[in-house]
Formats: sequence, structure tokens, C-alpha cells
Amino acid sequence: MKLIRTSGKGAQASAQVLATLERRGGTSLESVQPAVRRIVTAVRRQGDRALFRFARQFDGLAGPAQFRISQDEMRAAWDATDPLLRDALAKAAAQIRKFAQRQMPGSWSKTAGNGLITGQLVRPIASVGCYVPSGRHPLPSTLLMTAIPAQVAGVERIVAISPRPAQETLAAAHLLGIREFYRVGGAHGVAALAYGTESLPRVDKIVGPGNLFVTAAKRMVAFDCAIDMLAGPTEIVVTSERGTAAGIASDLVAQAEHDPEALAVFITTQMELAKEVIAETHARSQDNAVARKALERNGVVVVAKNIAEAREITNRLAPEHLTVDAASDLDWVHNAGSVFVGRWSAQPMGDYISGPNHTLPTGGMARVRGGLSVNDFVKLITVQEYSADGMRALGPKAALLAEAEGLVGHAEAIRTRLRRAKVQRRPRG
Repeated sequence: MKLIRTSGKGAQASAQVLATLERRGGTSLESVQPAVRRIVTAVRRQGDRALFRFARQFDGLAGPAQFRISQDEMRAAWDATDPLLRDALAKAAAQIRKFAQRQMPGSWSKTAGNGLITGQLVRPIASVGCYVPSGRHPLPSTLLMTAIPAQVAGVERIVAISPRPAQETLAAAHLLGIREFYRVGGAHGVAALAYGTESLPRVDKIVGPGNLFVTAAKRMVAFDCAIDMLAGPTEIVVTSERGTAAGIASDLVAQAEHDPEALAVFITTQMELAKEVIAETHARSQDNAVARKALERNGVVVVAKNIAEAREITNRLAPEHLTVDAASDLDWVHNAGSVFVGRWSAQPMGDYISGPNHTLPTGGMARVRGGLSVNDFVKLITVQEYSADGMRALGPKAALLAEAEGLVGHAEAIRTRLRRAKVQRRPRG
């Protein structure tokens, strides 16, 4: 890991490093864009013919008969899974479901003045596609994290896709009662979800992380099918004055092992702790090739001149995962995907079993949004109901605003009601 100081001789160089990290944005997708465009266009135009061609080429799909995973196959995977792991999956699912239920927004209706009632309706999206990667590691946790909030939201049709789903992932699908699961992935899988084919009807929204091709495809289809976010390589920032070198280093290595491009940053004012963390991280990553490469490329230890600056740098980086020393630190955290408090809160706990979602914003997007949640699977439909009294009270002002904008039709629609409302109030006799 690279050590930088924000004061002294290296201050200018450190400022440049931090500015680069702050502007990191999402993963550069331009290198795969031409290939992704060709794949997405082919699936959109040719449907199954192109989809199965790419699935054979990239996913090793034997043929259309193996495309849709049966309920029996998912049940068999569950039965073949170690009972201890089944119990862990069930506990994780329960924790995630409980958290999503607490997040669920509610419908409401309130009087907003004499003769006006306003409110909102909460309605689920009709269909969702959950992308579950199956590259270096099986990721049943990603299926739990994407499908369960959709279930809590009331999404009627939940589709899972994964190019080479592991037994553990199929077991998780059985646990959740997933009815549609397809053995496909990559840009062609995203295109099928977005546009539909003869064998895979389209969905309204695509969620879940993936590789460079998946992310580029999600960006390409985003105007035709809603997506959650463009997820780049995993990021971790630990901002600590009194954490232990072993705890900090273990979390840095844990997140770094996701991807050689993962970002791992430790921020402190304590030079001695910084040196200890570097040494500990180096020792712990020796037998972990992916983590070692990521830490060599994108591992940074920042020694700030004071605590205020350490906090400011943390918010500027807007990390996906952030660890802080104590609950009081939450007062200064403004930009982070998910926060872990104190030395006992190992970041991998959030990847699996805490309950909050592990699908989180990367590339600095934590400045503007949080992680995947039940809110990503519902629509808020606003409602307004006027009585004659309400129209008489607010109509004249609305008509003036419409006329000020030169929208005479708007004003006339309001005045039509006003004339009727005035007649209705006229006393009889």
C-alpha cells in the first residue's frame, strides 16, 4: 500500500493522489463498449437466436433445454447443501427480509387545507431481473440481497439470471421460492432482460452487480429498462484513530480480494498506526493473489494533518464501504454507501448477514444515492383530491400562475371548475 501525508514535503503529490481518487468515477467502460453494443443489438433484433448463440459462446450453455432452471433442480441443490450452510442462508435471508420490511414506505392521505386532500400510494414494480454473478466465487448472497427486497416490495415477477450458477446459488433460489431462473449472463443476459426474447420475457428493472460487460450493457439499456446503478469494483475506506492494525488490515484485505481493481484506503492522523496497518496488510495478503494485486495497485494509506481533515477526505471519497471508530462518528458522515461502526463490526458481516443491502454505490456515487433497498422496487404515486371549497380557495392563485407562464389552456381548465364551484355555493331563493 502507498503511504501519503497531507502535510510536509509530499503534500502536493498527496493532493494529486486524493484528487484522482475523488474523480475516479465508475469503471471505464469504453474498452468493451463496441463488443457490448454488438451483443445487445443482436439480442434485441434476433431474440433467442442471438441469445443462445452468445450463451453457448460465453456461458458454456449446452442448449436451449438447459436454459431455464427447473424447480426440481433448485430443490435438489437445496437438499444437497450442507445443513449448516442451509441454516446460514436461512438466517441471512431472515435478517435481510426484516431490514427491508423496516425500510418499506407507506401509503398515506392527509388534509392539506380546506377542501384539499393529498397523499401517496405505494405500488410495486411489476417485474424485476436479478443479475447474480458467477465468476471467481459463487455469490448466493447477491441473490438474497436483490430478490428479498423485491419480494418485500410485492414485486409479482422476480427473474434471476446467472451464467454458471453454483449449487449454493440454486439452493438460495429454492429457499426464496424463485420461480424463474435462467442459466445466462453477460451483456446478452442483460439485453434479454431489457428487451425480452421468445424464451425470456422482458422485465421492468434490472438490479445486481456484474463484470465490465454487464455494467456496460446496463448503461446501454438504461433508457429502455430501468436499472439500479452502475456498480464498479469494490471500495473500502477505514477512517480510524484507535482501531487495531489487525482489524483494519483484515477488512482491507477482505474487500480487496473481490477484484484486482478494488480500492482500499485507510485514513488516520496516527503515523505509527498507519505503518502498522501497512505491515499487517502486506502480511495478510501474501497468500491472496487477488487482494495482493488490488492493494499494490489501489491501496492507499492517508496520514491527515488533523481529525477534521481526515473526515473531510472521507466524505470527499464517498466510499462504498466505510468503517469508523464509534457511533458518534456518524454525525460527520455524509457520503457513504454503508457504514460499519467500531472494531467489532467486520465489513464482511455486511456482505452476508447484517440485513442492510450489500449492493452499494461505487465510484463516488454515494454522494447522491444509497445502496439497493426496498425503495428501488416500489413507485410512489401521488394523489390529490379537491372539493368545491378547495377549488375556490386555491383555484384563483393557480390560474394566475398558469397565465404568468402563458399556458392559457391550463388557466381555462382551472377557471371552468371555478365557475361551477361558485354556482354551487350560490344561495337558493
